[in-house]
Amino acid sequence: MVAAPEQDFTPIYLTREIREIEQAAAALPDPPQLMERAGLAAAELARELIPDAGGSVLVLAGPGNNGGDALVIARHLQSWWFDVTVVFMGDAAKLSADATHAFNAWREAGGTLETALPRSKRWDFVIDGLFGIGLQREIGGIHLQAVQFATAQPAPVLAVDIPSGLESDTGRVLGAAIRAAHTVTFIGLKPGLLTRDGPDCCGTLHVRTLDLDTVAMKPPSAWLVNETILHATLPPRSRNSHKGHFGDVGIIGGAEGMVGAALLAGRAALKIGSGRVYCGLMAADAPRVDLAQPELMLRDPGFPLEPGHASVLVAGPGLGTSTTAAELVKRALDATLPLLLDADALNLIAHGPALQASLSARSAPTVLTPHPAEAARLLARTTADVQADRVAAAVALATRFRCACVLKGAGTVCAFPDSTWYVNPSGNPGMAAAGMGDVLSGLIGGLLAQGADLRSATLCGVYLHGAAADLCVARGVGPVGLTATEVTVAARELFNRPDVAASGGPERHGRLDVK
Repeated sequence: MVAAPEQDFTPIYLTREIREIEQAAAALPDPPQLMERAGLAAAELARELIPDAGGSVLVLAGPGNNGGDALVIARHLQSWWFDVTVVFMGDAAKLSADATHAFNAWREAGGTLETALPRSKRWDFVIDGLFGIGLQREIGGIHLQAVQFATAQPAPVLAVDIPSGLESDTGRVLGAAIRAAHTVTFIGLKPGLLTRDGPDCCGTLHVRTLDLDTVAMKPPSAWLVNETILHATLPPRSRNSHKGHFGDVGIIGGAEGMVGAALLAGRAALKIGSGRVYCGLMAADAPRVDLAQPELMLRDPGFPLEPGHASVLVAGPGLGTSTTAAELVKRALDATLPLLLDADALNLIAHGPALQASLSARSAPTVLTPHPAEAARLLARTTADVQADRVAAAVALATRFRCACVLKGAGTVCAFPDSTWYVNPSGNPGMAAAGMGDVLSGLIGGLLAQGADLRSATLCGVYLHGAAADLCVARGVGPVGLTATEVTVAARELFNRPDVAASGGPERHGRLDVK
């Protein structure tokens, strides 16, 4: 099957990798002046974004290289006749060589420096150049006051490289962070812009590579998924086909009071194109037919595990944690079929060393889809630990259990056993609702059943899930009150018509500008 098209995805780099690229650029025979390039690129973007030519601009320049970038921006904006005020919040004697050059160039151009926040003036635009990707400690003192001041301004804020106060590798807010309307980031994307608190802080993302061949200088191990995955996961169907060509999905779950979870997963698997879907339901009073989706075949919980019935298994939706549930999970782990594990299947594995051993020993494709609390149980950590570094947690699960791991949340992280990882930008707050995870399980299971490889099925299912929710919101359905059923229907439409992904709406994947 077609592999995931990384060549069409935007690379993501950790801070240490960005530093390696910078060092490689500095070692070139004719090294580029990266600070000058970055400042000019950001200034050109600011010129496009500032509503009025000659408008008033407040530039907050911090104590490091981010402040140097901001001074270059200020110099260019002033040369284009904008009314620029620079507040410098650092020590000129401690600046790096590049930042010192930017500082002196600003002064030589006739620029002046303020040391206190000018609270009596209104601004058309604010440039946040306080702190960049090297920040590791919580912001305090005058810098905290500057962050709060900038965030309180009615004028839009452009953050330089990363919103000040946001940790570059994790998306963790270090005490306080700028809430920017736009962020222009240099060389490549950083995970902190894309996951945890990053999407709420960065606004529209603009990537400026500064004319560096970053992929050649540092081959990436992480990427941002986009809509090309919808085209690349499955080939077009031939006219001479039947349901036997598209796989049989077996859902295992639906304990007392949770039958709906298994049905939601089954409906999603059916609507993404699976040939047949069997729902093995545990509840004694489980229905014998799904009146809302009578195409589903409702069976006893062990039926999908019997030889010849299913080609892919999805275990966990509404499963519960009973002894019977644990036995079913053990049988699913021992089966030589592609397997997706979610919800209570993950909780049972987290508390069962024998189940963990069986999971690690599997050779068939396996996907885990934990939310942060489930991931924490699997790693024997706290939820706070997982959220503190979502990328590291996802990679740890993928490598430990030799599987694909989908760590759900804002900026879902998809990691694989080879330590490569991806961030998904689609989705919106309306997905914080019951049943959404069950739908995701069904979508990925249905793609696996149709022959998609592990990586493509995982990435496509995750991206499609979020993009379908975005499509619903774009059409006025949600985000408040958006339901898993509505997302399932939208996912079917989107997968059949991938062009719909570019139709607008508040989706994160429509807010990325790369040059």
